[in-house]
Amino acid sequence: MPHPRPVSVAKWLASKGWPVHPLAPGSKTPAANCEKCRIRSHAPTDCPCHAMGMWCHGFYSATTDSERIDEWWAREPGAGVGVSCGPAHLVVLDVDAHAEQVPDRGRLLPGIPIPEQVNLDGLASGFDTLALLAAYRGQDNPADDDSTLRVRTPSGGLHIWYRNPQPEVRYRSSTGSSPKTALAWQVDVRAHGGYIVAPTTRTTAGTYTPVGDTREPALLPQWLAAELQRTGHIKQAPLTPAPRRRPLGRPRTSAARTLLQPLLAEVCECAAQPSGTSFTEKLNRAAYTAGGLVGAGHLQLADARNLLADAAHYARPHQARRNEIIIDAALSAGVSRPFHPKDSHE
Repeated sequence: MPHPRPVSVAKWLASKGWPVHPLAPGSKTPAANCEKCRIRSHAPTDCPCHAMGMWCHGFYSATTDSERIDEWWAREPGAGVGVSCGPAHLVVLDVDAHAEQVPDRGRLLPGIPIPEQVNLDGLASGFDTLALLAAYRGQDNPADDDSTLRVRTPSGGLHIWYRNPQPEVRYRSSTGSSPKTALAWQVDVRAHGGYIVAPTTRTTAGTYTPVGDTREPALLPQWLAAELQRTGHIKQAPLTPAPRRRPLGRPRTSAARTLLQPLLAEVCECAAQPSGTSFTEKLNRAAYTAGGLVGAGHLQLADARNLLADAAHYARPHQARRNEIIIDAALSAGVSRPFHPKDSHE
């Protein structure tokens, strides 16, 4: 059976209402931005190239338009296919099998204490922690769920695709190494603010290969939806009171976001180059500024952190743990030095 052409895969996915975008040939990362976007400071959501049919900024440019898909893959027939998970109402569990040191048992299943008498000998990857989570909840292991689309990755991992039955509930993306928002160690979540590599996509490391006969995502199991809520994966305003504001009238968050937006855009622009872009310095500056705005009451801490995490993940998706350390440290420092943007009060 011949290997399907990437454009055919992209159009099949788009026919289901799932926005797609090109990946660099032989890679799992988005196709490169145009030259102007590499040097221009702007947020991906405000990029004028999207209106002109360009693929700049990865999943921010994703589309279901058949003609545009034909144009993109005519320009780069060997491009892989990425799916923007949020607009597609997809929640994908990305189970890793990386050779890493196993952390303390307190970090294996965030929020679930694992007693010392539980024997963890042999635990080595996300396959083990996902199975452990399912066992704790008395549920079947999602890695063995043959009712849904599952895709084996070239590195030996597994993508488990599910459909969100409640699109009004927006799940956030996360990494399994996160100390703040994680489902399980070495189990990433791809949802809003993220993309997933489509099955049959070829990279230099190998091919993303469907497992079994199922080619459609099943509905997200209720128990997994409950776990995602428990672990902070629902994008909503925090229930804790907002920081105290200076009594000078009603603050306008638009001024704060206007101040923060170009700093976030500088972080996003680092995606064009893997190194030599002062990424750490730019992320630190954006997070420190956001912290100052949080401390002054112009932004909610959770909103600021989400904005920073999304920008950092876009630019450096494979160093999530390091991104979080930078964000948390700079946010904390900024909160202790609150400041108000000009014209921030009516």
